[in-house]
Amino acid sequence: MRKTRAALYEALLALLEEKPFDNITIREIAARAHVGYATFFRHYQAKGGLLYDLVADQISELINQALPAFTTTDTDAAAFALCSYVDGHRRLWSALLTGGAAGIVREEFVRQARQMATPSRRHPWLPSELGVIYGVSATVEILAWWLQQGSDVTVPQIAGILNRLVIMPLVVPSAVTSEIHTPHISKAVRARKL
Repeated sequence: MRKTRAALYEALLALLEEKPFDNITIREIAARAHVGYATFFRHYQAKGGLLYDLVADQISELINQALPAFTTTDTDAAAFALCSYVDGHRRLWSALLTGGAAGIVREEFVRQARQMATPSRRHPWLPSELGVIYGVSATVEILAWWLQQGSDVTVPQIAGILNRLVIMPLVVPSAVTSEIHTPHISKAVRARKL
């Protein structure tokens, strides 16, 4: 049973490196896994279930790489480690983030990250769920953009971008204030209404 699931998993991984998920058939997955077509359905009702398992596993590994970025003071090193992991699995992550599975990847990333989220002590004004959604969405979009660029953007460059745009704003306490002060905004809004 585990051996068959592992074969299906590896087959989908290989096929995702060749073409978009929407263009992959169950027959192709079964053939690549060297299992019968009917055998696929003993494990999954549809190819989406197999993709979900694959994504959940990969997101778990990525979160294990990313988590230090949000718990360390060396955000540069943590961002570099995260981007190095993705670069080391570039074909897979390109397939997942640019091959029609990005929505599933983002949803699973948010789901797993929510389980690990704790209220921010650095930004008590930021609801932890919103911080997770922002951090995941921005990370997914930055990585997808990078993977589409080919080798034009290096690991250190994208790690720096990810660190400055996502990690540092969420991890490093604001130098201005830890509370939201909006009296000047309220006055400006009131002035426009008049």
